[in-house]
Formats: sequence, C-alpha cells, structure tokens
Amino acid sequence: MKTQDSATHRAAVAAKPATSHPVGPTGPGPGSAAPAVGVTGTALAALGVLSFSFSFPATSWALTGFGPWTATGLRGLLAGLLAALCLAAARVPVPERRHWPGLLVVSAGCVLGFPLLTTLALQSSSTAHSAVVIGVLPLATASVAALRARRASGRSGGTGAASRPSRTFWCAALAGAAAVLGFTLVQSHGRPSVADLYLFAALLVCAAGYAEGGRISREIPGWQVIGWAVVVALPVTGLITAGALAVEPVGFGAKAVAGLAYTAAVSQFGGFVLWYRGMAEIGVPKASQLQLAQPLLALVWSVLLLGEELPAAAPVTAVAVLLCIAVTQRSRT
Repeated sequence: MKTQDSATHRAAVAAKPATSHPVGPTGPGPGSAAPAVGVTGTALAALGVLSFSFSFPATSWALTGFGPWTATGLRGLLAGLLAALCLAAARVPVPERRHWPGLLVVSAGCVLGFPLLTTLALQSSSTAHSAVVIGVLPLATASVAALRARRASGRSGGTGAASRPSRTFWCAALAGAAAVLGFTLVQSHGRPSVADLYLFAALLVCAAGYAEGGRISREIPGWQVIGWAVVVALPVTGLITAGALAVEPVGFGAKAVAGLAYTAAVSQFGGFVLWYRGMAEIGVPKASQLQLAQPLLALVWSVLLLGEELPAAAPVTAVAVLLCIAVTQRSRT
C-alpha cells in the first residue's frame, strides 16, 4: 500500500558496503562482516514482507465495519499518534531539512496514497486478486530506486555504475513481474477492472515511497523514517477521519476492529520499521525483490482467514516467483 519519499552523495541505493556507518542505535558497527550484515538485512526485510502480507486481509476485515475513507483515515491517524508517542519517548530530534522532501514522498505514497487506493480497490476486488496485482511492486520499487540513484550520480558528476543493478538482477526481476502480471491477466480475463486501475496507481505511489524510505534509512533509523512520515500526515489523516465519520456508517464488530488495529499498528508503522531497516542494510533493489513473495503469502491468508478460493494458477506462479527471488538475491550489483 512508501515510502518511501534531498539528494546527496549517499543517495545510492545499491547494497550497503560492509564499512558503512550504523543505520540505527543497534545497527551493525563499522567492523561488521559483510555476510552478517547481508543476512541480518535480508531477515529484517523478510519479516517486514511477512507483516505486510496480512495487510490486505486485515483491510478486508476493517471494511466489514468501516467505510473505505474512514478505514484509511483512522489507520493513518492511529499510526501517527503511536509514532508520535514513540518519537517523544525516545526524544528523537526533528530530521534535518534535507531529509524532509524524501519524508514527504514517503508520507504521500505509503501513508496516504497506497492505503486509500488499495482500500477503494478492495471494495470490489478479492483479496487474492488484489495481492497478485500488487505483486509488480518490487519491480516498480527497484526501477524508481535505480532512476533516483542515477539522477543523483549525474548531479554529483559520477558514472553511477556502483548503484546500477546487474543485467541478471533485472532479468530475474522482469521475469518475476511478468509471472505476476500474467497471473493477473488470466484471472481478470485480460480486461483490467476499475479496481485494477486503483491498484496500479497504488503500486506506483508506493514504489516511490519505498525507494525514498529505503534511501533515507541509510542515514537515519528506519523506524524514525516511517515515524515522521505518519506524524507529518496527521493533519490530513485527521481531516479525512472527521469528514468520513460524518458520512460513512460505522460498525464496531470484532473483525472490523481487529483489522483496523492491525493496519494501524503493523501495516502502517511496525512493519515499516523492519522493512526500512532491512532495505538500509542490503539496498533497495535487492530488498524490494523479497516482496515478490508477498502476494503469494497474501493468497494463503485469503484462503485461511477469509475463505476465498485459491486460483488454480497460484502454485505455478509461486514457483516462478520464488525462483526469481533466489536469482535476484544471488546477483551482484
């Protein structure tokens, strides 16, 4: 459903060198070995993907009691209040001015755009179908990150070679995206619906947010990146909530409340803490490819939690996607 959103010489989004500075209070020190950093970053990014994979089922639950605008507004509002408490408790200083353009991109893409567009889509689209459409998000994220790094390198007078993913990486990423897109077209009989258009718009704004969030997380801890992003969006999410509550019906059922709580605490905040930390350590392009597994996990949850029917082509897509993940994780940049 970031960030995430300024340009500096450290805007490269390739895999982080072993001698890089720590990315957070408990991050690896300058003397850490590269393999340990890579394993830790991959594990954190994978945990982020796992937490995000429950987002669509949780949103569907929230829609059983809340309208789409109410669910989106409350999700951002509650996450913003939680983040504000965490930032205040840790006495985190306000980010430097150079970080704010990127933080605004994270806020617009991952806090406002993606949640709203996907929630609107889920009104008429199944969780399983929506999850597979969003499966092209990793390729979109890697593409935005590569373009962002190339622009930054051009402004600094460099060649940008260090931040350019390898040909093998791109071939595997394209293959994974093609598998997901093929699955989507088969399920929709080759005719994308209005919900699909919402989803494609959502993945574009989210890719920008993810790329910017991953870049900024190389300079400040990832939990602070998403924390400030949801805090800066509080005026907007507050207005959305107030306006939506006046016109949309509300039902406080157990599933609706549980779904809303999950999207606010985990999908909008906690999951990003893990996700951005992982991207900061292994680089945006590689971390983004782990998200190819997200639609497959969401398919499983749609069956177990929502009782939806699993599409027949899902196992084939699963094998293709997992192979692509293995290739992208082994490829060098």
